[in-house]
Amino acid sequence: MDKKIAVLPCNGLDKCAGCVSREIAIKLQEEQNAEIICPVLFRVADARYNKIASENELIVIDGCNTRCATKLASEKNLKVSRKINITEVSKQFGIDIQSKLEIGENEKKLIDVILEDIFKKDESNEENSSISFPKVLDYEIYKKDKFIFRLPKDGFYFNENDVWVYVQGNLARIGVTDYVQQSLSDIMFFTPPNVGSEVEQFDEVGTIESGKAVFEVISPVSGKVIRVNEALLSNPEYINENPFEKGWIAEIELKDFESDKMLLLEFDEYFEKMKRKVDEFHV
Repeated sequence: MDKKIAVLPCNGLDKCAGCVSREIAIKLQEEQNAEIICPVLFRVADARYNKIASENELIVIDGCNTRCATKLASEKNLKVSRKINITEVSKQFGIDIQSKLEIGENEKKLIDVILEDIFKKDESNEENSSISFPKVLDYEIYKKDKFIFRLPKDGFYFNENDVWVYVQGNLARIGVTDYVQQSLSDIMFFTPPNVGSEVEQFDEVGTIESGKAVFEVISPVSGKVIRVNEALLSNPEYINENPFEKGWIAEIELKDFESDKMLLLEFDEYFEKMKRKVDEFHV
């Protein structure tokens, strides 16, 4: 990273995942001269830490899905550059962490994986790797009571899990549909997939969360995650505003779209399915 970083770690030191979060923060301080934001002091005396967070790239490290650190950052209106969830990363890489409050071999391995991921130079995530997404979309609209559901007509495919994909060459951009954001209501948190991770069609590629539920984003395609919409880390409400434009989720380098396409729906078929879902949901 070119800029100096600040790190807000989980303070749940009664769990091993919290201890791992703390150890990563310490290593970032030792190896990268990172500023550590103490979550306990930040709650009661935030002036100094607000300045640190605003002047540096902020990494938030949650120990588990309670997401205490993320929620604290949200409460303080901090701009987050990156979020890491220890429990989710451990599952992704198949590294089991123990219940004891100590750093063992598995925990050291997990720490190394996360640190390497933070600092690796992934050229595929540069801005120039992004696909050329249409500046203007032609939407079909379905209204139900006070709710409006839009669906872009051209160039999009959809899966049964209400996730869209726009394909250009060997690259794809994915996101959720209006049906998802309307069903969830106000979206408060976004957990992205890891850049560089390999996904199969129908794998989870991140989650979005509102006060109602947590929604798992199910990938409509197979391939490698090359970019995520980092704006959603600090502004998850973009998904509510427009899940097709500002609120897209990730970009993927495709592995075999011709095979994936066989299990996807085109506009007409998905639009009819969406209308039935809306009618059933609003009965």
